[in-house]
Amino acid sequence: MSEIKAKQHGRGRVISLLIRPLTPASFAPFGDVIDMNAAKSFPINAGKCTRHHDLAKVEATGPDARVLISLLRGEPYDLPLTLTMVERHPLGSQAFVPLTRNSFLVVVAPDEGDCPGTPIAFETAPGQGVNIARNVWHGILTPLHGVSDFVVIDRGGEVSNLEEHFFDTPYRVEHG
Repeated sequence: MSEIKAKQHGRGRVISLLIRPLTPASFAPFGDVIDMNAAKSFPINAGKCTRHHDLAKVEATGPDARVLISLLRGEPYDLPLTLTMVERHPLGSQAFVPLTRNSFLVVVAPDEGDCPGTPIAFETAPGQGVNIARNVWHGILTPLHGVSDFVVIDRGGEVSNLEEHFFDTPYRVEHG
């Protein structure tokens, strides 16, 4: 469970949310950790290539659903970070695969009656990615330690696949 402390900060109350390392077991309720070091692999192309196979479950539901592959370049964020909003995608998963060795922050929250519960903050190890499962509340893409490039795999289509929730009391995301 994440460590949370209520504090006075600035003009109002915020809740401290301590960052923890990202592991497949701790992230399992929210999706998949994408990590070449932990994946099943086998040689292909006459042994000149290794395939790290079946790393995440890509989900895309709805009438006009299709899977999109996009590239993103994100500016780094400084910690501590004020978390005021999370979002979710009810019709498809969303995978973030880093192309740089910088870690990034992943904030997720369990669903509690169609609203996010208490968030949990993870920091990826260099090279780790995540696949956030369909309908899981999560923060925005938050690179740390430098400009970072990502492959993003998610659902496309005409039907809206975005819900946002703004917290009454913000969270202060920080290292313990």
